[in-house]
Amino acid sequence: MKFARYAIGLAAGLAMTASAAFADTTTLRITLQLPLKSHLGENVSLFKQKVEEISAGDIKVEIYDSAQLYKDNEVPQAVGSGAIEMGVASLTRYVGDVPAVDVFYMPFLLNSEDLVRKAVAPGSPVRGPLDEAILETGARVVWWQAYGGSVLLSKGEPIRTPADLKGKKVRVFGKTLGEWIKAAGGAPTLVSGSEQYIAYQRGTVDVGMTGVSGVDARRLWEVMDTITVTNNADIEFIVVINEQFWQGLPEQHRAWITEAALFAEKDVRDRMSDIEATSYKAARENGMTIYEPTAEEIAAWEAAAQPVYDQFLADAGELGAKVLEAARALRN
Repeated sequence: MKFARYAIGLAAGLAMTASAAFADTTTLRITLQLPLKSHLGENVSLFKQKVEEISAGDIKVEIYDSAQLYKDNEVPQAVGSGAIEMGVASLTRYVGDVPAVDVFYMPFLLNSEDLVRKAVAPGSPVRGPLDEAILETGARVVWWQAYGGSVLLSKGEPIRTPADLKGKKVRVFGKTLGEWIKAAGGAPTLVSGSEQYIAYQRGTVDVGMTGVSGVDARRLWEVMDTITVTNNADIEFIVVINEQFWQGLPEQHRAWITEAALFAEKDVRDRMSDIEATSYKAARENGMTIYEPTAEEIAAWEAAAQPVYDQFLADAGELGAKVLEAARALRN
């Protein structure tokens, strides 16, 4: 059934590519795993509004939110194959093809807004090589979406140090994050963002990992009661477009899409601090405890993280070493 769905989507996508240069209008279907009320949903809606406005209706955008078409882990294949024109996916979903993308999930490497902004700037020595490598999968990065720092979710007690993970199953959403949890003594379990709520509700995992805005958007306070602000990784999402479809578009349409994408990217990046502050406030108002680890506790997490760096360099090869060095240079 899934193969048939991809085949039908691919045929439609290729047909659209062939005719795009001759069409008066371009239709962009975008798959999104989060609800429209989430800040990523609002950001995609902003892009839709902007591109339809500046193109005077020559470009139409259809948003399929809440994973109604594809789950997060299916987006790279769906967009790369042309089954759908555009999609939003967690950056780490490209780790299978481009292991170096997980440089953003290296423990405590990019742990300030200033460092993150430098790393994600278009064409930066960290982001630039990753965008180029993702293009080889058949998908072009249109813009990056800020999602904030990673936090841990639990019930009853905060996760203060690695010792608190012993014997616990932890939701992760990427390979390197899984390596970090394993190094800290926990059992990583890969769970898609859209399946978090039920995983926590059923006890499939004992500990959660997400961005605090996800707690708000998915009402995770109904199934978890404590947030530990580890800020161990910078969570990034990317919006991608099928490269063959892109190349078949009129030059003016590509220019409009690029303009709207840059507008949307700047907006979400500039609002991220306020988004997180609002989400923490909502979490508190809905009964959650917010725990800030001490400097000594963060040091314990950092001490347990060295094997993650060794594994990343072994897996990510020359590109991984290049972007890791570039990310470290930002700290100097």
